[in-house]
Formats: sequence, structure tokens, C-alpha cells
Amino acid sequence: MAYEAKIHEAQISILRELLFQPEAGYGQLQKPTSLTSDHFNFHIKQLVETGYVEKVSRGKYRLTPRGKEYANKLDTDANVIERQPKAAVILAIQNGDKWLFQQRLKHPYFGFYGFPSGKIRWGETIIETAARELKEETGLAADYEYKGVYHEQVLQAETGEQLEDKIFHVVLCTKPRGELKAEFEGGSNGWMNLAEVDAKPKKFESYKHELDIALGNLNFIERTVKYSKDQF
Repeated sequence: MAYEAKIHEAQISILRELLFQPEAGYGQLQKPTSLTSDHFNFHIKQLVETGYVEKVSRGKYRLTPRGKEYANKLDTDANVIERQPKAAVILAIQNGDKWLFQQRLKHPYFGFYGFPSGKIRWGETIIETAARELKEETGLAADYEYKGVYHEQVLQAETGEQLEDKIFHVVLCTKPRGELKAEFEGGSNGWMNLAEVDAKPKKFESYKHELDIALGNLNFIERTVKYSKDQF
């Protein structure tokens, strides 16, 4: 799995300068950072080593393809890398009149019941993510059908602070096969009908909206929800 490393604000300034021109010389890049020569040399070397910047003829520098993709995430007014919503899948796994629910046994949302979910990895298709997550967390395989998008923004009830911004791609999983894994690190699995889930004191109310998408009633839902600090 590929992760983007956090970089120094001086390196962000260099990337920003290169974002708006094909290439730039040493002096052009050093000026907006207000660094000494030694410190500037260190940071430009770091950018070259991480593969974001390359040196070209005449002592000039330019963004690499990887650097262009990274610099494109910059908020050029605030000079910071923009935060982006988490992209994940929701797995609505149907078996007759029952659905597979997980009880979450890790933070945040410790103890809550909901549909299995998982982050989309770099380079994966949505269906590949669905198949991988289903196998890893439940031990099952299934037939997969993409159904739509559920977008949820989460606020802390007491302060109004935004805690999460999540885009879930809802995948309907039918004809489940294999031996169900009852427990895994961070949770447990069980088949339930909707009345059983509704009776649980802790559950994600969002499952009803995700189910609407899985059943084809809607293909897009967007909501803002609030959780207290004790729930989150």
C-alpha cells in the first residue's frame, strides 16, 4: 500500500512555485522560502529524493509526474495540502431476508452495528476493494453489483467540529459463499434481519440510507450527522 509522506512547509513553497511554471532556477525557488542556502539545499535535495522534483539542464528544476500530481492537491492560497474525504466501500451483503452486520470493536464508534466497510486502496477498482474487504473481514465471497454513493459528513454534537468526511461507494453483495468468520481484529460478524438491528442500542442510522441505495431506491444520498463525544 502506498502512503504519501508529510513534507516540510518549505518544500510545499517550492512545489507551489514550480506548479505555475515549466521549470525554475535555484534563485527563483529559494526566494519564497526565506531559507539560508544550506537549508534550501537540504529541502530541494529531499524533494528530488522523494521523486517530486528533478533537476534539468542549466541548473533548473521541474516537477516530476509524481510531483505534479502531489502539487495539484495544494491549496495555493493557504499553501497547504488540502484534506480530502475518505473514499471507501460499504458492503450490503444479502442472504435471504437477512443481512450481514458487523459490531465495531474499535474506536471510533466502539460497539456500533453497521454494514461492513473498508477503504479503497490506491490502484484498486471499487469491486476489487469490495471483494478484498469481504474476504478479509468475513471470509466470504459473493457476486458484486455497484449501486451508488453515500456521502456523510460527521460533526461533534457538543462543539460542531467536523470529525469526518466520508464518501462510501455502496456495493450490493449477493449469493454469499464460504464459511463466515464470526470474529476478526476490531469487530464481529452476524446475520440479522432489520428488526434485530433496529433493536440494538448502538447502530449506525446510516445503514437505512445505505440499504436504500443497495436496493435501488436511490443512487445518491448526502447527509450531515452529529455524534456526541461519548458515541464517537
